[in-house]
Amino acid sequence: MLSATENGGTSLPTSTEAERLVVQRVGQDIFRQALIDYWQGRCAVTGLDVVPLLRASHIKPWADCVSDAERLDVFNGLLLAPHLDALFDGGWVTFLDSGGIQISERLDVDRRALMGLSGAEVISGLTEQHRAYLEWHREHCFR
Repeated sequence: MLSATENGGTSLPTSTEAERLVVQRVGQDIFRQALIDYWQGRCAVTGLDVVPLLRASHIKPWADCVSDAERLDVFNGLLLAPHLDALFDGGWVTFLDSGGIQISERLDVDRRALMGLSGAEVISGLTEQHRAYLEWHREHCFR
């Protein structure tokens, strides 16, 4: 192990591993499979069909759901490509009831282009049952 002076004056941890107690989300695999079935194994926006890459994204986040039924509701989810999942979860994008994308003004044109966002992205396949969740996302998550 390096001494503090050998690594520039910063102390290194004594170990790079830690033991943790984990609370696992029961039903997450059921939710993911339901979204894969609903969206026919394709990203709801791009159509990407590499299932292992796709993310089961809650519209209303798991922690904010008031019941298990809400957490596992297929209409509270979108199957998304990883970059869209990160943007959606972070509130950088949201979707209108029509399915059209709404991009945060905090992402300038250059950054949008780097992520391949044109502003014309649309989800097809939304139903009335998605609307309350999408409204919640727009009000509570969108930047």
